[in-house]
Amino acid sequence: MNDFYTTETKSTRAWVLHPDIRTDTQRRLPEHALAEAVSLAVALPDLEVVGSDVVRLPKAHPGMLFGTGKIEELGAIFKREEVELVLIDGPVSPVQQRNLERQWKVKLLDRTGLILEIFSDRAATREGVLQVEMAHLSYQRTRLVRAWTHLERQRGGLGFVGGPGETQIEADRRAIDEQLTRLKRQLSKVVKTRTLHRSARAKVPYPVVALVGYTNAGKSTLFNRLTGADVMAKDMLFATLDPTMRAVQLPDGLDVILSDTVGFISDLPTELVAAFRATLEEVTAADLILHVRDISHPETEEQSEDVADILGSLGIGEGIPQLEVWNKIDGLDAETLELRQNQAQREDTIFLTSALTGDGMEALLEAVSEKITPKKTREVVHLSFADGRRRAWLYDQGVVVEETPGEDGAEISVEWTATQSARYAKL
Repeated sequence: MNDFYTTETKSTRAWVLHPDIRTDTQRRLPEHALAEAVSLAVALPDLEVVGSDVVRLPKAHPGMLFGTGKIEELGAIFKREEVELVLIDGPVSPVQQRNLERQWKVKLLDRTGLILEIFSDRAATREGVLQVEMAHLSYQRTRLVRAWTHLERQRGGLGFVGGPGETQIEADRRAIDEQLTRLKRQLSKVVKTRTLHRSARAKVPYPVVALVGYTNAGKSTLFNRLTGADVMAKDMLFATLDPTMRAVQLPDGLDVILSDTVGFISDLPTELVAAFRATLEEVTAADLILHVRDISHPETEEQSEDVADILGSLGIGEGIPQLEVWNKIDGLDAETLELRQNQAQREDTIFLTSALTGDGMEALLEAVSEKITPKKTREVVHLSFADGRRRAWLYDQGVVVEETPGEDGAEISVEWTATQSARYAKL
């Protein structure tokens, strides 16, 4: 299923459907959700989106997702338009997928499958490739729920396996689990190497400024503007998948490391939340987070909430100062721009920018300088002789002013920032 559209030289004709199932937690307009789904589809190479629809449903049909009449109506459209692939912007069970593919005689991908395909196409580093493979396998494992009849056949046992043999489902699930175990071992080595690199940077130490935000908010364009780098920056969802880091000199002469991260998206597949946590580790080690928002997007507030939800669910960003970068002001009309400027003037953590034109860069960098070199306070901490880990951390951070040994430990005088104090408390 994963490679069907790459085997042909011609573009695959695709149709995008957004099932509008009303829920109490829904905060998106279906038209905007459909537009985002179409953008996701366009992000795949060799794919031609020939049409899209919002399908309003009171509830999902357990076997077919849609009602009989709607299935026949859509089937006629797909046949007339010679559609080869249907992308459904939402979860589709294995049984629903099998039934719809049989009914419409097309290939079908749900939202998770589509995002996984994009990630497979974009991942460039070894870590990114491994994480995508793991996410794919985790996703495929959930599809082994008797959706395909050939998986129900039994293999003959060899005596030592016990019982009459294992079903094809069990064998496939075991093979996936074994492959996942191998990939986790490989990934742990890659992550260990990244941890060593991060430790080396911490000893320099260069402060780390991490860019986070909804996909296509303009993070990579902003990254390129600030660093002079040439990171892939397109008006496309998930243009950046692998973390990229470059040095930037602030107006006060301080060097910092700027980190560009993968974009977030609503209803991020659970397989990817787990698999890409390591990609977001740079954010956990950041001294400052720049939350980049596409302020010209009609659902910028909802996108901001999605980013906050994902950061919160991963436990990332707690205790780390943040600035909001309201990007793409070049896409605002004069009236809306004035409204946004008035909002930003009331908050000292909001900065209006256009990464495309360079507007607002100077003020943003000056704010980063102020945040990254915050006030330090002097405190005294007491450590027992057995508490070597905390003592080593204090010395690695370069915050120790004086150490006075005592009978049951040491009194250590430190001069540190509020961020360092918060991190110490978590050790």
